[in-house]
Amino acid sequence: MDNIQNKVQNEMENVSPEKKEQILQDFDRFKSYLGDKVALGEKMGLGEEQLAKTAEVVAGYLAKKEEPRNAEENLLQELWRSGDKEQQHALAHMLVNMVRK
Repeated sequence: MDNIQNKVQNEMENVSPEKKEQILQDFDRFKSYLGDKVALGEKMGLGEEQLAKTAEVVAGYLAKKEEPRNAEENLLQELWRSGDKEQQHALAHMLVNMVRK
């Protein structure tokens, strides 16, 4: 599992600024992108807990390295930063559930 999380971390760090802006400029676009990644993870056989742990990596990265582009992303960042590890994990589960198609 750590290997998958490392791959996710590396992929996020290697996304071009233009692509990152395209994904994050609109919350619906962000949800769609995240939904596609969750669906890919499910096809790879990742379970609910693995998906949530991977979502934690993404959320942690965004909270530390990206400025919110809209009110929804700002709210998510505030929730993430105000929570402890257990609350962040619960939020990651909710994000996965939110974007499932």
